[in-house]
This record gives sequence, structure tokens and C-alpha cells, in this order.
Amino acid sequence: MRTLIALLAIVVLSACSSATGAQPAAECGDGFEEFAEYSLFFGRSDSTGAEVVSEEAWDEFLADTVTPRFPDGLTVMDGRGQWQLESGAVQKERTKILYILTAPGDGGMRLLGEISEEYKRRFEQESVLVTSNTTCVSFQ
Repeated sequence: MRTLIALLAIVVLSACSSATGAQPAAECGDGFEEFAEYSLFFGRSDSTGAEVVSEEAWDEFLADTVTPRFPDGLTVMDGRGQWQLESGAVQKERTKILYILTAPGDGGMRLLGEISEEYKRRFEQESVLVTSNTTCVSFQ
């Protein structure tokens, strides 16, 4: 678990660095705009492996917590994740992956923090994995 926590800390610090401009801006070509690109990984099980976040509970969380913060759009995908427990055992779980593109500098990292904190509180989760990048987007 310590390894997971350290990895999560590195990812969060990297995400914060890119949101503050430490990562070089994307060099976008004609017809493309620079966007912030966020991915969030939400585990759906508790520490025993029992699934605690049903589809209905996820849909409610998406509607009342995520969508109001990113109303312009987002993508949700189902995934399967795993991590190593302190005991050495590997725990697997179903995962929701949230993918968001938004204009840079719009407070995205603050909003992601609010979303992550609410998910952890509501579903008694230890963490939400967050990644952040800069990318070029074209609406063709």
C-alpha cells in the first residue's frame, strides 16, 4: 500500500506541476487548440474487494458532482484495475475512467480535487488516481 500511496503522490504532484505550467505547452498546428487533458480512475471496491459503487451510485455521482463542474462534456469508460496490497496480494476491481478535455487555466485541478474528495468521502475510498496533460484538439 505504501508503494501505491507513493505512486499516487507522484502522479498528483506531476498533475499539479503540469496544471501550473511546469510541463511545456503543446505546440498546436493550424485548426487545433491547446486543451488540458485529465483522466481520473475511480475504483469501485472496498479494501476487502467487495464492490461498493453500483452503476446507479456512479450515475448519481456523475450527475450531481462531476457534470456541474464540467458541463461542456466528458467521457466515461469502464475498466479493470489492480494494485498490490501491503500483504503482497494483488487486488483487482472494476474501475470507472473519466476523461475530460477543457480549456487550460480554468481551475481544472481545483475542480478535480473537489470531485476526488467527494468520491472518497461518499464511497469510503482511499484515493482517486488523477493524470493531467496538455494536448491539441480539433473539432472537425
